[in-house]
Amino acid sequence: MSTLNVSAAQFVASIDWQENLDTATQLIKQADADGVDLLVLPEGVLARFIEERERIREHAQPLDGPFVTGLLKATEGLQLTVVVGIHEKSANDKPYNTLVVLKNGAITGLYRKLHLYDAFSQLESDNVTPADVVPELIDVNGFKVGLMTCYDVRFPELSRLLALDGADILVLPAAWVKGPLKEHHWQTLVTARALENTVYVVASGECGQRNIGQSLIVDPLGVPLAQAAEEPATITAVVSRQRLTDARRRLPVLINRRFSVIPTPRPVEAVPTS
Repeated sequence: MSTLNVSAAQFVASIDWQENLDTATQLIKQADADGVDLLVLPEGVLARFIEERERIREHAQPLDGPFVTGLLKATEGLQLTVVVGIHEKSANDKPYNTLVVLKNGAITGLYRKLHLYDAFSQLESDNVTPADVVPELIDVNGFKVGLMTCYDVRFPELSRLLALDGADILVLPAAWVKGPLKEHHWQTLVTARALENTVYVVASGECGQRNIGQSLIVDPLGVPLAQAAEEPATITAVVSRQRLTDARRRLPVLINRRFSVIPTPRPVEAVPTS
């Protein structure tokens, strides 16, 4: 295919996984009706706890749990690919922050978050287990798609590695926490990751009391194609093979680069408390 219809949908996740499943199911149905090929939903929408974040430990589900099973059922018979973030039970009491890729009733890709949000006085690592595996690209109608989650966008080596692996599109489910300058950081970083790697970025940000929303789709020359505000919304854009080719011809950064990115994980270091 020479084009791909992509959407990012944002909503307010509640503490009730069934309510969030119903919302995601409706978004999947609407995306399919609209002819969308790739739908990106936010990070960690199985359940959202604003104050008692440690509760995600007890509410996390395995991949064969009712939340993912319900999403799989919602995609049966559809050609739509869906990317959604959940908290997945791990071998210890801290779950993974996991992206699940679904198509036609099957899981077609997984990514467990590498960079946990231990910044701006937040400690995601208190309740989540970090992974150390770079995700494989997924194929969506001939376009190669790389997976990233929220805080990952602040680490350009991951997006560069995915681009060098062959990514045409980076998807970025997020729950970007509100705060001074945080909207500016979000827009700047999403745009930079697209422009510096000449890829499309489809970023879906959860909205609500804690998070900014502002889902964003950016093209490989850093042009914003669609953006949401702070309320529940769905944005859509067309990814073009010709635009990718033209951008990489005019701005051959992937050819001009002088350094390689070697995916050797560093040890997780303790975050200073003062």
